Amino acid sequence: MKTIREIYRIGYGPSSSHTMGPRKASELFLSRHSEAASFEVTLYGSLAATGRGHLTDVAILDTLQPHAPVEIEWKPTVFLPFHPNGMTFRSKNSAGEVTDEWTVFSVGGGALAEEGKALDESPELYEMNSMTEILGWSERTGRSYWEYVQECEENDIWDYLAEVWRTMREAIERGLDQEGVLPGPLNLRRKASSYYIKARGYKDSLKSRGLVFAYALAVSEENASGGRIVTAPTCGSCGVVPAVLYHLQKSRDFSDMRILRALATAGLVGNIVKQNASISGAEVGCQGEVGVACAMASAAASQLFGGSPAQIEYAAEMGLEHHLGMTCDPVCGLVQIPCIERNAYAAARALDANIFSAFTDGNHRVSFDKVVDVMKQTGHDLPSLYKETGEGGLAKDYRQM
Repeated sequence: MKTIREIYRIGYGPSSSHTMGPRKASELFLSRHSEAASFEVTLYGSLAATGRGHLTDVAILDTLQPHAPVEIEWKPTVFLPFHPNGMTFRSKNSAGEVTDEWTVFSVGGGALAEEGKALDESPELYEMNSMTEILGWSERTGRSYWEYVQECEENDIWDYLAEVWRTMREAIERGLDQEGVLPGPLNLRRKASSYYIKARGYKDSLKSRGLVFAYALAVSEENASGGRIVTAPTCGSCGVVPAVLYHLQKSRDFSDMRILRALATAGLVGNIVKQNASISGAEVGCQGEVGVACAMASAAASQLFGGSPAQIEYAAEMGLEHHLGMTCDPVCGLVQIPCIERNAYAAARALDANIFSAFTDGNHRVSFDKVVDVMKQTGHDLPSLYKETGEGGLAKDYRQM
């Protein structure tokens, strides 16, 4: 596995696969062809189906158009074999002749790949690629998951995670202060500030749950408006992990260092899924986004509360298992309905997974790795209609932008 930095990418919403990935691809193609007289970009499959709502065109135009005219062609019914999020860039000379052509795929979490290989040349840092292997290592050595991260990563990983945590906190605090309507045709009002105010008026049990909702809503609403967030593991699921960790730090006074260690463990969980399945909604549905985020947050919470390695693995397993089969069906192609509400609900489920696992000794029948395998197969079995096309499920009957 590669570095957990790829799970925690700092950038701007609303979508890691539809906004961050295409922007990065545009930057790479521009760096190779700064002399081009014009550009042509063809978007395929899911990338074309919900690209306007996800600001894919804005990301591409903002990058290429200051240098030369850009024409974007949308082909939502054409799915390239390697991945549903395909795009082809072409550079042209002043005579209109194509000088180069490059097909690339946005494979989730802001990462790019060409057919058959990842574009990221970062080295493989983790020798063990499954939770079963790492759990066995923890039990043999008496060391924690975060210690395995520390052993494998570069020395400055804690500095990077500190920046990640700072960005997550800032997104929550900005989101709690914002009011009004989110961009797009749904005219969806922000809810984080009102949830936060209402929650503070309740007694402890309802107050706790309401605050978690508010924190998740705050980050997800910032993402939906194009704000600065951290993928965890994607933009569409960026509210779950920060909501859980922010709430636990505020309510339980956990130190920043303990929060960073929890982030390391959560990143390891997300990395295992990315390595062995997918975190792309266009490939496996929302189970790969919100489901994985819930697993990450569940593991982080369990660690903070002193869970054993087996209990942490069990919490992560429940966080993912109970999102199996979840479709990615964004209304009007926006990262708003049902995405924002799902983040809040998944944050609460993560806390419940921690409590459930804490009542056990960590032994259970279905391993986290098995659930990852099932999630991958389930995602492949889902019709493409339910994987970020904006045409099926909850999005059906809503006009695309």
